Amino acid sequence: MRRPDPPPTHVRAAFGARDEEPEPLDSSGVWQCGEIILKPVANTAEAAWVAKTLDGLQPENIRLAKPLRSTDGRWVVSGWTATRVLAGAPEARHDEVIAVSLRLHRATARLPRPRFVDERRDVFSVADRMAWGEEEPQLDLDRGGRLFEVLLTSRRHTGLRPQVVHGDLFGNVLFAGDGPPAVLDFTPYWRPVEWAAAVVVVDGLAWGGADPGLIHRWAHLPEWPQALLHALLFRLAVNALHPRSTPESLAGLERAAQFILEVL
Repeated sequence: MRRPDPPPTHVRAAFGARDEEPEPLDSSGVWQCGEIILKPVANTAEAAWVAKTLDGLQPENIRLAKPLRSTDGRWVVSGWTATRVLAGAPEARHDEVIAVSLRLHRATARLPRPRFVDERRDVFSVADRMAWGEEEPQLDLDRGGRLFEVLLTSRRHTGLRPQVVHGDLFGNVLFAGDGPPAVLDFTPYWRPVEWAAAVVVVDGLAWGGADPGLIHRWAHLPEWPQALLHALLFRLAVNALHPRSTPESLAGLERAAQFILEVL
């Protein structure tokens, strides 16, 4: 796979990193330039909304990867956004990630519904709508679609209240000793808080080595079985739609499904 191009010089200059040598952080095109992280964005309107929102957000005991403005005041320059490097690394502290999710979403509870949410057509957004019955599923049966269809018979309407939530916290929470955890890559969805917590559980069971007790330790959350089911349907749909999904990723989801089926 060809490595993504680094941020151009004028982008680095706009965010105060002209003389810093770009270092790739992953295969998605994120680069570190000294103390600044530069990330390409596909949706400028969404990126600007996230930047403006995070700039004014103050969740309890959480460090946020807050955006940087360019020298002329923009949040997005030629399709790139910037944040400062935050100390820490992802750890298998799954219960703490769920606690972070709940604290973060208390801070986002009053945010209005972003207009771009209904317009997104990326794999994750389409999978999300399929999981909630807002779009007809057309999924590869061998890549997760078969299990999706089986589980669909257990899906029920919920009375959970949607709001702005971060829908991809697994792997995006950094821990640095006993200090406040840091949240990266805010990915906005208009879904219930319980669903966002359930996505962490599904991801932890599927790929993070979480113990099955994680399900039961958060069973006090409202309509928890259905939140888990909707989260599992979401990840199965992503797996079936995503061109880079693997048999191993599906095997992880099948493992998570075994535990979740016990509480449905």
